[in-house]
Amino acid sequence: MTMTLAELTTRTGLDVLDHLERQVTIPVVDGLQAQGDLIVIPYGLVARHVEPFPQARWQDVPAAGVELLRSAAGGNPHSLVADAGTCRWTTAVRDPAGLALGMIDTSAVAYLIHPEHGGTGIAPGRYLVRRQRERGTERGAWLGNRMIAD
Repeated sequence: MTMTLAELTTRTGLDVLDHLERQVTIPVVDGLQAQGDLIVIPYGLVARHVEPFPQARWQDVPAAGVELLRSAAGGNPHSLVADAGTCRWTTAVRDPAGLALGMIDTSAVAYLIHPEHGGTGIAPGRYLVRRQRERGTERGAWLGNRMIAD
């Protein structure tokens, strides 16, 4: 089943900015995907280094969704939405890099929605959700690692 951005915003009550095309079909991805300052990583790619804590409490994603990350300076939220009973979420993740926001287990397509970026679909499976960071220089000075600010 395909979903348009208009259908997703109507279904969830979450809105996006006017410049986004609402009739676009939202892609469903089972690989790496980024949305602004967060990245969704298939668990198999990080399983040797990252894991949920054994006592992790998994919570069902409610119809209203779960806010995963609010953009820099308290801006727009990245929200995870899914059909009732198909997706669960935990923040109890051991991540030596310290970038994990949490982990998703979904048995059906789940969606990330953000006012500026629109929507992306997450195929069934287990995923790690992390903050993104960048490395680089500015005017010749080494910046090291810094979080991407959306």
